[in-house]
Amino acid sequence: MANSGKIGVSTKDLFPIIKKFLYSDHDIFLREIVSNAVDATQKLKVLASSGEFKGETGSLKVTVKADKDAGTLTVSDNGIGMTEEEVEKYINQIAFSGAEEFLEKHKDDAATIIGHFGLGFYSSFMVSDSVDIITKSYKEGAQAVKWSCKGETEYTIEPAERSERGTDIVMHISEDEKEFLEDSKIKALLEKYCKFLPIEIVYGKKQEWKDGKYVDTDEDNVINDTKPAWTKKPSELKEEDYSNFYHQLYPMAEDPLFHIHLNVDYPFTLTGILYFPKINNRFEIQKNKIQLYCNQVYVTDTVEGIVPDYLTLLHGVIDSPDIPLNVSRSYLQSDRKVKQISSHITKKVADSLSDIFKNNRSEYEEKWNDLKIFIQYGMLTDEKFQERAMKIVMVQNTEKKFYTLEEYKELIKDNQTDKDNKVIALYATNVEEQYSYIQNAKSRGYDVLVMDGQLDTHFIALLEQKDENVRYVRVDSDVIDKLIQKADAKQTTFTAEEQEEMRMVFDTQLPKGEAMYHVTFEAMGADAEPVIVTRSEFMRRMKDMAAMNPQMSYFGSMGDQYNLVVNTDHPLSQRVLSEEKSALGIAIEPLTTEIQTLNGQIAEIDTLNKDVKADEIPQSDKDRKADLQKQIDSLKEKKSELLSNYGKDNKLVGQLIDLALLANGLLKGEALSKFVKRSVELI
Repeated sequence: MANSGKIGVSTKDLFPIIKKFLYSDHDIFLREIVSNAVDATQKLKVLASSGEFKGETGSLKVTVKADKDAGTLTVSDNGIGMTEEEVEKYINQIAFSGAEEFLEKHKDDAATIIGHFGLGFYSSFMVSDSVDIITKSYKEGAQAVKWSCKGETEYTIEPAERSERGTDIVMHISEDEKEFLEDSKIKALLEKYCKFLPIEIVYGKKQEWKDGKYVDTDEDNVINDTKPAWTKKPSELKEEDYSNFYHQLYPMAEDPLFHIHLNVDYPFTLTGILYFPKINNRFEIQKNKIQLYCNQVYVTDTVEGIVPDYLTLLHGVIDSPDIPLNVSRSYLQSDRKVKQISSHITKKVADSLSDIFKNNRSEYEEKWNDLKIFIQYGMLTDEKFQERAMKIVMVQNTEKKFYTLEEYKELIKDNQTDKDNKVIALYATNVEEQYSYIQNAKSRGYDVLVMDGQLDTHFIALLEQKDENVRYVRVDSDVIDKLIQKADAKQTTFTAEEQEEMRMVFDTQLPKGEAMYHVTFEAMGADAEPVIVTRSEFMRRMKDMAAMNPQMSYFGSMGDQYNLVVNTDHPLSQRVLSEEKSALGIAIEPLTTEIQTLNGQIAEIDTLNKDVKADEIPQSDKDRKADLQKQIDSLKEKKSELLSNYGKDNKLVGQLIDLALLANGLLKGEALSKFVKRSVELI
């Protein structure tokens, strides 16, 4: 037979848990107590507007006062106050929210009420040995009362003296929490949590400089802006107002690029202003810059749950009473409304950027280099934003002209389509360092983009994925004729044998270290450089991506790989070959002839056994091939030794290699010093 009953909750056990664990940060207690005081004044406004309160509201404000001598921090308001019965009801019953009850009764007029959970008051015990409440209700004939508690389940309540309606929360600060009586600490907390509360928050008096020191004036020091820009309608604000509010939020920041005003009242309530900050094309992921508020009460600056990741680069304010918060109002709770709000913000940002692009393209282009990182980051991380942004993302060429992706494809397709019918977009990552490569491309009538952003490597991969008919190639990744291969590409005049000999000559003076160099030969024209250095597009991309993605660390740990390309059309390259033949021809030609003869004999053996299975080939043939190969290896070793000895002391070869390395910033230290000395000798 099933039994039923009630779960027992002991207030004695629950109270210390609330005191110690309800809030992740003790600082929040001041926000909670001040917010409660603001609610009390807001409630009075609602009652006055509905006619339930017929008296004068007067100047509504909340006052914060520290008394170091008494060890107290007091938050006072002149709101609705409480009767003894209300204190018993709302204070003595943990988690019974007066705000919730008030909201239900005045739901059409009380949208500005902050509290909901009925727990905020108890945050005061995190920093206090005891707390007093001295309160007097707005109701006619009400008696002021004083409630006192030492952080335990026992309390006292008794009549008190208070001439005006309202409430004082007097916190007797614990010995180990005395920092909360320091002027600088209180100012910092009020600045952080209460900067935009809708009721004036007063802390001390304004000061002026007099007789060599600051002295108090008679004017209250109001620390908050009760009507911040985001609470107003866009039609009420000028550009100057948006700029001033930005600098109110971020006093040391440069002027922002653009702003987006959020003002939604259905199916959720959302207000706020988001700014695109100027970040000078540096990937400064400064998250925690968007501040989240709930009815003008600061909640958090960690908004990843409500703002898509790429938009955490933005600055500004979001305010919504519909965003679900945890019980301590410290962080978000995930639900359907959060996703709706996130989707709305994404669409709003994309639409605003599209409007600027369509209506003021010149301004859009002028600020593109700052907008670029936001848009690229968004396209890489958010598929919906990617779809919206494809038409407004821009590329810039070395002539500083801007194009949309479609405009640029149309510009280059006639001249930069290769033999496989792929449109090749050439790009540079550093215009100065890759100057000679850019000029080579331009000499062929090709256009070159500038892709020098931190996300460009990943972004290029995305673009190639979206349009398989366009390939992006870095301008220094190969010789110009290989970057955009045409059907009638020119072939080198160096024979395979000559290329092998020249490779051995050049290999002797290549840099030694982690980087790997491979000598290749191309016909680039007599006017091109005699030797250039190129870097594999694939390996460079992999290493660039590995620098930002720990999962690709394998590529990041690999040494750099370069091609040293010898221009066989250049007179100096031909001179190296000619001088090598003159110096070594008599010694090398017999070796070459003998190697060719021995290779011919191996080919004859292979021909005889071409239809024979490997395990049925006569052992005598296998032995003969092995002996011939041994002779070939010996001859090649002699040939290599001759060429290496010739190459390692060849000043022209060393000079050509060093010139190519120098052009790419790869010549440093001792090698650079030797190059300078050799250059003087050659002059």
